[in-house]
Amino acid sequence: MNLLDLDPAGAEKTIGAWVSAHGLPRYRTEQIARRLWQQPVGAWRDVSDLPATLREALDRDLPIVRLEVQSMELSSDGTKKFLWRLADGEMIESVLIPSGTRRTLCISSQAGCALGCVFCATGRMGFRRNLTVAEIAGQVREIVLRDPTDRPTNIVFMGMGEPLLNWPAVDTTLTILNHEQGFGIGARHITVSTVGIIPGMERLRARPEQFRLAISLHSPNPASRIGLMPVEKKYALGDVIAEARRFGRRVTFEYVMIAGRNDSDGDADQLARLARPLAAHVNLLPLHPGGAPGLTPTSGNRIRIFAERLREAGVEAVVRRSRGLDINAACGQLYVEMAEKRRRTESAASPG
Repeated sequence: MNLLDLDPAGAEKTIGAWVSAHGLPRYRTEQIARRLWQQPVGAWRDVSDLPATLREALDRDLPIVRLEVQSMELSSDGTKKFLWRLADGEMIESVLIPSGTRRTLCISSQAGCALGCVFCATGRMGFRRNLTVAEIAGQVREIVLRDPTDRPTNIVFMGMGEPLLNWPAVDTTLTILNHEQGFGIGARHITVSTVGIIPGMERLRARPEQFRLAISLHSPNPASRIGLMPVEKKYALGDVIAEARRFGRRVTFEYVMIAGRNDSDGDADQLARLARPLAAHVNLLPLHPGGAPGLTPTSGNRIRIFAERLREAGVEAVVRRSRGLDINAACGQLYVEMAEKRRRTESAASPG
């Protein structure tokens, strides 16, 4: 039994049954449960306000499963990139981005990704597997354990993988992130990003909390979008926009700027026609150098012109500056870089 795979209500019920079976007073249930997410600990032996015999029994029966830090890199701009090793040897990434009093943690929901977006380093890995609840929420937990002052104020599901293709685990993780007995992060500070997996968008819409939705758009034209994002074949842009309209809350369009592929005046005008009826917010993202070999980032001047054209059309557009450029902070880059180094080392070590 991994308590960290359960939502707060499920974890409390499981702990309560364990406490009762061991003849312990009921107040121990709350004492134990709050150390999962509210005041997380690395192991039960670290909980000094519990008797030693109880700590030993918890470590034996309900051990806390940890993510192992394979590497942590700190950018000159304060961005921190983490590569986590999972129990089966798979690796995933998280990025912590500080900005004033805000600390945004970008988390992964899958090891690798099956969608093959041409501008994404994670897509070069291929799909490995879905993450468990403990592995997704564990990325937040490990950040807090390493340094409580880094406790995230905002969460974005924009790391490795497509979160809406791992909905059961993401669904429970959203509850853990938001619940007052979990991490207690406001729903409006939690954003789920998707390429447009319509069944998952419907499920997210059905939740009562005001979680944010971001759509990885990257082209306003189906014919050009399919060259960047093969998922367009299954979930057509028009259908994705229609579901965004049904979402009932303001959505964000994520738009990576790629020279000669999606940055013309015509692209801006088409994007405005999609965004304006939804009152959608548009985030313009410079293509992260090195994340996608063969593609060229749009120049800074061209991005500014593109953004201004959107604003003149009545669309709120923000140009996001690249963070962590000196540490390969684009998701998947660190994994791909380490995998390539490993292959080179193995090749050099193999006989003639």
